Amino acid sequence: MAKDFDIQAYMTKGVEQVVSDVLRATLKNPRESAFMAKFALASRKASEKRAAAERQGEHIPPFLIASITSSCNLHCAGCYSRCSSATVDAAPVAQLTDEEWLKIFREADELGVSFILLAGGEPLLRRDIIEAAGKMPDILFPIFTNGTFMDDRYLELFDRHRNLVPVMSIEGSREATDSRRGDGVYDRLIANMDAIHKRGLIFGVSVTVTTENLREVTSESFLRTLKDRGCKAVILVEYVPVAEDSKELALSDSERDFLLKEVDRLRQTDTEMLYISFPGDEKDSDGCVAAGRGFFHINSHGGAEPCPFSPYSDVNVRDTSLREALRSRLFQALNDGGILKDDHRGGCVLHERREQVEALASGLK
Repeated sequence: MAKDFDIQAYMTKGVEQVVSDVLRATLKNPRESAFMAKFALASRKASEKRAAAERQGEHIPPFLIASITSSCNLHCAGCYSRCSSATVDAAPVAQLTDEEWLKIFREADELGVSFILLAGGEPLLRRDIIEAAGKMPDILFPIFTNGTFMDDRYLELFDRHRNLVPVMSIEGSREATDSRRGDGVYDRLIANMDAIHKRGLIFGVSVTVTTENLREVTSESFLRTLKDRGCKAVILVEYVPVAEDSKELALSDSERDFLLKEVDRLRQTDTEMLYISFPGDEKDSDGCVAAGRGFFHINSHGGAEPCPFSPYSDVNVRDTSLREALRSRLFQALNDGGILKDDHRGGCVLHERREQVEALASGLK
């Protein structure tokens, strides 16, 4: 890492901003505000743990992405998880159990991880793990779901455990969403939003931003539809062209500039929702924040990977601790070798350098 850039201070400031924005967005919801106030204290203690580790020469990221299943009921066009075979239709084999995931969650808490993003596949297929996450109130668990398995039992679980926050995937309008995700998905998502809002819970949405929906998903009409239904967070994820025939969907430099400027504008003008752009402007963070700089990924079989878009691993958490996984030789090589800071066309540097990363991971096994 560059000596003149303090990644720990950068990530801590980012966490504090996220917590502050969520607190602000939930001011009109007493129960959510009360939970977020408690979480803010827990987050501050976690930051102190990470700072103490940094002083001892150990860097702990505040975010972990956990893909808790390789199963999904949908076949969304351009899905990175299916393209990398992380999500398959075959019956899951040798995936981590709920007890193994709970062990990981507890280790993460001890290290000072504040946010664990639950993904898949479709994470709501693993209710056992979602329930395990509910036992960790000092960690916030955004659950990235396609929304088709949301039911009253899940809503009751989210009501009891406010650290579980559903984040539903939507592509914009009914036409755009159903075109990518399947007929009827949009209407199901809208029904979920209304049911969640009726219970006084908060939720967010995740939008894969492409050349086709960029203007729509940043439009006032789309965002108003979400806000009116109680949405409190919009996560805008730039499309990564995982297949050769989908490159035209990836944002150009000018389109990416437009997205970032719109996100900045929305953060200034709309205080009732949290806006996050991923990967966002890597210049601010001195490069990509994967591979343990700001976050890392554990796949459904326990492999510690730099990022879901870079599914390569040289260590498995079944064989070692989470702390040791963060010290993996692959993570170290990516950080020390400058790959995370390489010049690239934008979007995901690890995907652009995937052959180099794969060769590096293979050589370390």
